[in-house]
Amino acid sequence: MGYNIMSATCPSRIVLRRIGARWTVFIINALEHEPMRFTALADRIQGITPKVLAETLRSLEHDGLVSRTVYDENPPRVEYALTDLGRSLLVPLRAVRRWAEEHVPDVLTARAASTGEAQ
Repeated sequence: MGYNIMSATCPSRIVLRRIGARWTVFIINALEHEPMRFTALADRIQGITPKVLAETLRSLEHDGLVSRTVYDENPPRVEYALTDLGRSLLVPLRAVRRWAEEHVPDVLTARAASTGEAQ
């Protein structure tokens, strides 16, 4: 069976909702180079609350994009890392990130024009 994202009942919409969730892109990008502890992720991703970070990490783990490893140490150490599936998301997210960073001036100009504000 093929998937059709335009269909209201298509399961691919679940995937797009996960990718489009507000903090998913930031977490995936933050974990690109190495596993990170919760506090390091919170420090790296400015503006995310601990509650939202925990919820988003849990969702990403549930969806198979992030793994959570607990080390038997005192105090316990927990690290988050991208799975192979999560790593495969880096390619399209890099393209979106690049587009966003390149077109910030265009979007800001359009916004200012639509609201009548000077840039």
